[in-house]
Amino acid sequence: MVGTANNGRLRLAFSLVNGSQDLDLSSAPASNAGSECGGIEFTREDVEALVNEKMKYKNKFNYKERCEHMMEYIKRLRLCIKWFQELEGEYAFEQEKLRNALELTERRCSEMEVALNNKEEELNLIILELRKSLASLQDKLAKEESEKKAAVDSLTKEKEARTSIERSQASLSEELEKVQGELDGANQRIASINDMYKLLQEYNSSLQLYNSKLQTDLDTAHETIKRGEKERSAIVENLHTLRGQHKSLQDQLMSSIASQDEVMKQKDALLNEVACLRMELHQTREDREHYQQQVQSLAAEVSKYKELATNSSELEEKCLSQGNQIQILHDQLAVAERKLQMSDMSIFETRNEFEGQKKLIEELQNRLEDAEFKLIEGEKLRKKLHNTILELKGNIRVFCRVRPQLPDDSSSNQAKVFSYPTSMEYLGRGIDMTQNAQKHSFTFDKVFMPDASQEEVFVEISQLVQSALDGYKVCIFAYGQTGSGKTYTMMGKPGQPDEKGLIPRSLEQIFQTKQALQPQGWRYEMQVSMLEIYNETIRDLLSTNKDASRIENGVAGKQYTIKHDANGNTQVSDLTIVDVQSSREVKYLLDRAAHSRSVGKTQMNEQSSRSHFVFTMRITGVNESTEQQVQGVLNLIDLAGSERLSKSGSTGDRLKETQAINKSLSSLADVIFALAKKEDHVPFRNSKLTYLLQPCLGGDSKTLMFVNISPEPSSAGESLCSLRFAARVNACEIGTPRRQLNMRTSESRLSYG
Repeated sequence: MVGTANNGRLRLAFSLVNGSQDLDLSSAPASNAGSECGGIEFTREDVEALVNEKMKYKNKFNYKERCEHMMEYIKRLRLCIKWFQELEGEYAFEQEKLRNALELTERRCSEMEVALNNKEEELNLIILELRKSLASLQDKLAKEESEKKAAVDSLTKEKEARTSIERSQASLSEELEKVQGELDGANQRIASINDMYKLLQEYNSSLQLYNSKLQTDLDTAHETIKRGEKERSAIVENLHTLRGQHKSLQDQLMSSIASQDEVMKQKDALLNEVACLRMELHQTREDREHYQQQVQSLAAEVSKYKELATNSSELEEKCLSQGNQIQILHDQLAVAERKLQMSDMSIFETRNEFEGQKKLIEELQNRLEDAEFKLIEGEKLRKKLHNTILELKGNIRVFCRVRPQLPDDSSSNQAKVFSYPTSMEYLGRGIDMTQNAQKHSFTFDKVFMPDASQEEVFVEISQLVQSALDGYKVCIFAYGQTGSGKTYTMMGKPGQPDEKGLIPRSLEQIFQTKQALQPQGWRYEMQVSMLEIYNETIRDLLSTNKDASRIENGVAGKQYTIKHDANGNTQVSDLTIVDVQSSREVKYLLDRAAHSRSVGKTQMNEQSSRSHFVFTMRITGVNESTEQQVQGVLNLIDLAGSERLSKSGSTGDRLKETQAINKSLSSLADVIFALAKKEDHVPFRNSKLTYLLQPCLGGDSKTLMFVNISPEPSSAGESLCSLRFAARVNACEIGTPRRQLNMRTSESRLSYG
């Protein structure tokens, strides 16, 4: 995060330009009407000439002339800075507008891409289902066609068989008619034969009767013959007498024998005729049975042909239904193909739209890259101007924060104690305090009213935290009486994300910026240490050795020494240093240190910090593309609160702690006063706190002090002292901040520069 802030709102250093504008450092905002710079504009050459301008004096001992030149130079520089801030505001507005447009376009593009992917997946599923359905339909169609072909072949065969059967049936019908005619003739013949047979039977019976009559006649003739023989014997005797009679009888007998032979012949002829008739009847019966069998076989064939005709009609109906079903499948296939074509057209249109959005995004990204390049160039210039201002100012920046009323505070009207000027010159920078009807006015770099949030406070120091990543030594410490909100400002309330303090927010910004700078080739290594100064004794809050951090009778189990090297770096011997990779690791270490820190209860504060807490992070960065190396240090310090023994009611150990705290804060005041008076000797060694902060107060560090004020009327005296002390601190001139560009060696230790 880069840039400064006004009235609690984050103001970015530069803006991204849109496609219709190509702004660089030499271009001006759209309008300067109503600005403090009027119609004056600066080019890059003017700015560089102003920054690199060297003062030339006719007489170097003429301090009045030097002061006038310096004031004129500062006025021009301020005018340039104000113009640059206005230009920067315009760029910030354009950048925010372009970023919003880019985010909107990217969001729309992502939504369209998601919708496109969903639509494509849906269409792919539909296409897959349609293809599966098409394949199944094609298989079914092929199967149906093969069945239809087989059915058609079978139908053709059946039709041919039917025609042949019809032909054979016709011929058989003709034959049947002929046979029927023959059968009728045969039946007539059989009837006539039966009639004849009946007649023959009657004739036969009559012949049998006649034969029986003849037999009886023959029997009678035999008997007659016997009688005749008997008579013959009688007659032989009388032969001679009866010879004549005998001849006549013999003639009669011969005639009777002849008639008998004729009858026998006629009988044989009749028997032969009856046998022939019987044979003809048997043959006729056999022919009738044969004809009946033929009729039955023909009737079976006719019924079979009728069944085949029925089956052929069913097959025709089935073929007709299959043809209708095939036509329906063809229609469905055509509809599916049309849907597929429409989906292909929709996909093509969506892809064209996606390609257009993609080209728009690429164009916006190119414009964003150009704007980021201009932003980087402007940020370099801003840093140069900002550092130039700090070098010219040469003092410690001071922020004032007034704690809001708490439920435990005594009921009072805060406006009677503190008031805030509303003029443009002192708005957000001035604070007035009234005590005993006397008004005291103070001006600081920033004044936070009681309703200021933790976020608004952090926004004001975010650029200073950024300086640590840029390779500067940065020191931020909170000062004030007990119960004025120093620990809340630095640490916040645990478990409440909206009320996180400066230390957690600074760490989040550092790691977020570290992540954001990786695409530019920056790689950072970070080390953390935490200590407290309790009763003028250094305690390592991250030490895992409990004996080393235990204090008995006011003496620590392990002694730590402070050393300063020639480069202004501070080292604490045997201090625990932890390499960290994320803000979560640092949060865990902060929680661990908070449990180890010395706190106590007094009449002024339920949880009063009884020691000075020092959080240090050393940052080493290397740019792999430019081979640039930076080394920065961030010191975040929560000082113990100053308090009066009459109000705190401290006794015993609390009394010793209070005396040690007041002594170290008094030493800090002595150091500030000595720096303000530009004395040759500054008593940094009078306390462990001032000796530890020596590079921050008298070296090349960017230093910021938060003076925390309690709004209670009962604390008005202490608040006035804190404000006066802060005003003295704000007037102190320290060394010029210097950027550390040397690469950290493997043997270097964490410093508190």
